[in-house]
Amino acid sequence: MRRERRKLELHKRILEAAVELFDAQGVSRTTVAQISERADVAHKTFFNHFATKQDLLREIALQSTETFLADILEMCEKPASTAARLARVFGMIVDNIEAAGPMHRELLTELIYAHHEAGTEGEQQRAIHDTFELVVEKGRTGGDVSSAHSVESQANLVLGNFYVLMFNWAHVDGYPLRERAGEAAALLADALCTRQE
Repeated sequence: MRRERRKLELHKRILEAAVELFDAQGVSRTTVAQISERADVAHKTFFNHFATKQDLLREIALQSTETFLADILEMCEKPASTAARLARVFGMIVDNIEAAGPMHRELLTELIYAHHEAGTEGEQQRAIHDTFELVVEKGRTGGDVSSAHSVESQANLVLGNFYVLMFNWAHVDGYPLRERAGEAAALLADALCTRQE
């Protein structure tokens, strides 16, 4: 029990040190040796927890995605129109990116690569899709989302807009993320919601 607690503490320390260094100097310029030094662990200890830097990146991505999805689930429990929920979801995307600072773009690019290499994008995509599906279902229950199409297709529409925003922001310099996120939320509301006369 004590040994397991110690192992979890070291694991957390390594993750925190990595995030601090990535934010301060970027992902590509951060080495495993620097992370180990910042976390005050032996080089070998790092590799007892993570086989590679990419594995560490994958775990950071999973954690940040889980937090983001948990925030959406919590938001779905509060009464709101679907248009307001979509505006909040896409606003949260921008808020999270801006809070992460200027190195987040490089981190996002590295994380996408890490997911692809590790073959985990399927399970994470499913979790994101299921959460967006809940937003659609809540709208149907509330009576403001059209039933003319399947919930699956409607969730895919939200998911597609989410991925386009992430891809463009990660690869296009000067991409106006907040403006495009607002436009995406408004477009999705028009596409999904029934017309209220």
